[in-house]
Amino acid sequence: MAGRIGHHVVSLPVPPRFPPSGRALQVEDVQDESDAIQRVQTALKDAGMERVSFAAEISPTGRAVLYLLDADSSAEDGLGPYPHSLILVEGSVPEPWRRLPDPAPDAVPASSANPAVLRRTLEERLDDAIGATDAEIAAAEERLGVALPDELKVLYGVTRARWQDWGEDYAAAERVRRATGCELFALDDLYIADAASRPCPWRFAAMEAVRTPPDAAVQGLVGSPGWIAFGDNGGGDRIAVDLTPGPRGHVGQIIMLSHEQSIGAYLLAGSLTEFVAGRGEDDDDDHQRDAFPAVAQVNVRDLAGIEAAVHQELEVLSIGVWEGEPLSLAPVTGLPRLRTLTACPGTLADPLEIAELTGLEFLELAPEEWRALLDAGAVPRSLSAAAIEVHGRPHPLTIVDLANEILSLWDRPAITRTIIEGDLAPDA
Repeated sequence: MAGRIGHHVVSLPVPPRFPPSGRALQVEDVQDESDAIQRVQTALKDAGMERVSFAAEISPTGRAVLYLLDADSSAEDGLGPYPHSLILVEGSVPEPWRRLPDPAPDAVPASSANPAVLRRTLEERLDDAIGATDAEIAAAEERLGVALPDELKVLYGVTRARWQDWGEDYAAAERVRRATGCELFALDDLYIADAASRPCPWRFAAMEAVRTPPDAAVQGLVGSPGWIAFGDNGGGDRIAVDLTPGPRGHVGQIIMLSHEQSIGAYLLAGSLTEFVAGRGEDDDDDHQRDAFPAVAQVNVRDLAGIEAAVHQELEVLSIGVWEGEPLSLAPVTGLPRLRTLTACPGTLADPLEIAELTGLEFLELAPEEWRALLDAGAVPRSLSAAAIEVHGRPHPLTIVDLANEILSLWDRPAITRTIIEGDLAPDA
């Protein structure tokens, strides 16, 4: 048996429990399993640890060997016992998370932006609110490192949205929500929605690509130093003022960052005045939806071969389930922007062709393909992160050994194992 237990995530592949005939499964039917998990979680808390991966070998006689696996900073957390993305360069992030906004020197505020109208509207709706002082607004600007746009200053000049001011009065909080059109953050909770504020595991983030078409109102970024998050829609989606708009956008427009996506944002309104007035409309034109040619998927349902993926803009190549002859990577050799390659087992005609892809920063392969690269000394040294695609349920130690070989090429800390042996058989 192998799995992972953490404070909030449990991967424990025990056989399913079935209730007695005639009734549903009850809590007491799985109480022993729940108690065992709780004991491990308590031990983790006492040890100051977030999680532990493990593999247990138990013989019919009761002889047991328990392997505790700890990746420390060398691998990201996954759901099971196998290491997720291996971090080969400490602190590295995929290219989309390094991308800064393109300058928009000709962008101007929308015609609907009107601080005077915004103030009047808010004061009519919130006649008893406590506004922020000039000194409090200045302190927020110093903390954020950016000057707040006039409309945002007006908003917080009318209400600073602090719970202390409402005296735990939920009705007052609801009035502010209705007046502003969102769950407004307190002035002290404003933050810059930059890329660092939107973390994503390497394995998924490496598959993204920034794309901003010429007609886009919002740049297709992960985050921006010009996105000032000031509220929430009540469902976990952040609402922000955009000071770095896209080619067809306006400075100070209102955007929404979906919690279900790791990249891009939607236009809600041309200005904060328009947003508060309720005249804005969701822009459902998701420019990230069709990321080709930057992102190409070769498989039985999408592109019918490597040649169809070839493009000077190609950044991410994913080779999935494939029913034809194994594929050659020769057509994409030399492409200037290719940085991510993932390939299902057996889809590559010659894994050693990967050595010719000198710009890769992320590579995901099955153990067999990694073995070929390691034995030939052909692992690309341009990589910042890597992943081992695991099919089925191989023994975790075989995958850990392979991961440690890869990590050693970058002198990264190995995934450690602690071995505990004992006898679970009852005393004679």
